[in-house]
Amino acid sequence: MTKIAPDSKEGTVIQIVKIKSNLPHEELMKRAREREPQFRAIPGLIQKYYTKSSTSEEYRGIYIWDSAESLKAFKASDLAKSIPLAYEVTETPNVEIADILFKLRE
Repeated sequence: MTKIAPDSKEGTVIQIVKIKSNLPHEELMKRAREREPQFRAIPGLIQKYYTKSSTSEEYRGIYIWDSAESLKAFKASDLAKSIPLAYEVTETPNVEIADILFKLRE
């Protein structure tokens, strides 16, 4: 896991959560859609991308946070803790965290 630098120039942070699930794709997508309002309500979450690897059965949640503090608050939340059970995760999720140094476009 990459350490979060609190003095990142932009202040924004990317979190990538990679999971493998026992669920069929259709059921996983159904559950993701059902949980969507909860994620929309998270303070400090600028964007979340739901993705699937084109070469494996690995799914990813790519989160863009306004700050390390917002990410920290989410990680302590019941919603974050519910991800493995909600998606019937088969292995410990792989989590990467990185500071955004700058962006190409506004």
